[in-house]
Amino acid sequence: MVELAYLAAGVLFIVGLKGLTSPKTARRGIRIAALGMFLAIVVVVVNLLGLDASYAWGVVVGGVVVGGSIGAFLAIRVRMTEMPQLVAAFNGFGGGASALVAAATVVGANAVLPAETAIVTALSLGIGTVTLTGSFVAFGKLQGLISGRQVFLPGGAATNGVIALAIVVAAGVGVVAESSTAYWVAFGLAAILGVTAVLPIGGADMPVVISLLNSLSGIAAAMAGFIINNQALIVGGALVGAAGMILTIEMAVAMNRSIASILFTQFGGGATAEDIGTKPVNRATADDVAIALAYAESVMIVPGYGLAVAQAQHAVKDLANALEERGIKVTYAIHPVAGRMPGHMNVLLAESDVSYDLLLDLEQANPRFSQTDVVLIVGANDVVNPSAKNDPTSPIYGMPILNVDDAKTTIVIKRSLSPGFAGIDNPLFYEDSTLMYFADAKKALEDALVAINLL
Repeated sequence: MVELAYLAAGVLFIVGLKGLTSPKTARRGIRIAALGMFLAIVVVVVNLLGLDASYAWGVVVGGVVVGGSIGAFLAIRVRMTEMPQLVAAFNGFGGGASALVAAATVVGANAVLPAETAIVTALSLGIGTVTLTGSFVAFGKLQGLISGRQVFLPGGAATNGVIALAIVVAAGVGVVAESSTAYWVAFGLAAILGVTAVLPIGGADMPVVISLLNSLSGIAAAMAGFIINNQALIVGGALVGAAGMILTIEMAVAMNRSIASILFTQFGGGATAEDIGTKPVNRATADDVAIALAYAESVMIVPGYGLAVAQAQHAVKDLANALEERGIKVTYAIHPVAGRMPGHMNVLLAESDVSYDLLLDLEQANPRFSQTDVVLIVGANDVVNPSAKNDPTSPIYGMPILNVDDAKTTIVIKRSLSPGFAGIDNPLFYEDSTLMYFADAKKALEDALVAINLL
């Protein structure tokens, strides 16, 4: 019965994950996967404790109540704009839980383990610990507690390579020599590597990093499942690991970069404030934006990182409603790496009741720009930079972008002419058909809406 229950939980995980492939079935998929997790938890607790260990059941129920209450509180209180931070924290806790399972195994057996168990224990301990510390560095960057810029450490990638090699050596000694000390050395080095590996990565690469850390948390969980011989944990961890890695690769492809270049190399043109903004631009006011939008037949909105930071998702929806009331067709173009994590823009816009049918991916949006009257860019930069297709010397050359320059008029809402993560200027800002509206995204959209209502 236990094995059948684990199998049922695994099937529910798979069906739930399949449901996440479509916005229409995503909520149902979440519920199905949650049911599978609940079933797995009940089965493992009953199997381990039995029905007569009342004292142990009290501890377990207490843990469920406390953990469930914290989870419910976070789910209700955390804003959608802060969801990437929550996901990063969840990744960290998942990796930490797997590392704890491995650590408890080492302590309980005094490091004297069968070879196969020792190997998966070392993997779970190392990968889980890297995920724990790396995820909370990512959390700090997203939350603004740590600078979102690249922070280069002495030695750069070579330093991380040495630390990683030392972890492998220490873990190997722990497995072969059955040494608890070696395991703890591997644990300490893994904790350091999580920090030194993520700290140098810039904020714009956080979507890929979060996805990779999510994959690592799944791999660590699968290893923990082998340690305690729990099939549901193995299946769940394998699903998370595989899905996260596939998404990581797809995100890297969307940026025309390799995962290695994101993790180990400096990226960008290194432009400074003195290098940018020397050319004249067409500055716009709220009235200028209102007139351009109100007299268009079609408008395509391109949200970016700036929209998320300004928490302007409701303001952009209000503006879109006003345009739709005038009979203007409004759609949204979503770049794969827009926002702070995969799908972040979709979730933010869904929070403000934007229909999923209006959200166009890159392949759907690009053919439509030439038939669009006005493109309204809110906080996006590199993903709309035409240098990616026109300048072979550009560091982003070859990256798939939204071809907003094909539209008749482009309006860019941005605080300043400062460069994006790539550190290069954006020729789009200086084109004759581009209007630059310098302001906070939320305030700019609200002011434009007031001006439209006065027309």
